[in-house]
Amino acid sequence: MKKIVLSIAFLGSIFSMNAQALNEVKLNIFNTIVNQSVEVGYEHFIDRDQSVGVDLMINDRFSYWSESGKSGKLKKFNTNSIAVNYNFHFGGRSGEHASGMYVSPFLKYRFGDYEKDINGGANRLEVDMNSFIIGVGMGYKIVKNDAFVIAPFVNIGRNFSQEVTDEFSGIEFNAGINLGFRF
Repeated sequence: MKKIVLSIAFLGSIFSMNAQALNEVKLNIFNTIVNQSVEVGYEHFIDRDQSVGVDLMINDRFSYWSESGKSGKLKKFNTNSIAVNYNFHFGGRSGEHASGMYVSPFLKYRFGDYEKDINGGANRLEVDMNSFIIGVGMGYKIVKNDAFVIAPFVNIGRNFSQEVTDEFSGIEFNAGINLGFRF
């Protein structure tokens, strides 16, 4: 009898833990389509309206700066980045945690380089893209059954590398649509 009660209690705790997902994995499908880059993320919920996250961007570009080999003009990004963020969620439907509007301050580190042709293709300029970026983002999470997530967002950040700022702007804009799954 004791084993049956313990087994029922154990199964009940598993189902109650599964009732509210504490983790989320996501993919920024917009950047994958537009920039041919991959941005994946992981988010852990600390509370009903707060979470911490980490994002990995493979083939990260400076905002939406084009990479092109047209008419002999090489522009090539060889950059990746990692970002950590703290998310504050506001509102949302009752019964769904971490949904609705959110604000997300973040710290990002980009590493790699950027190459482009100069002097009509006679020479190449290589820019070291290693830099820290601090910024804030905001978005809206639509959650279905506390499992599937669609989240459009926009970010703005300040780049702290003089070499990058000399070639590009010191301010970066980023946007996307995350598709996620909670578990």
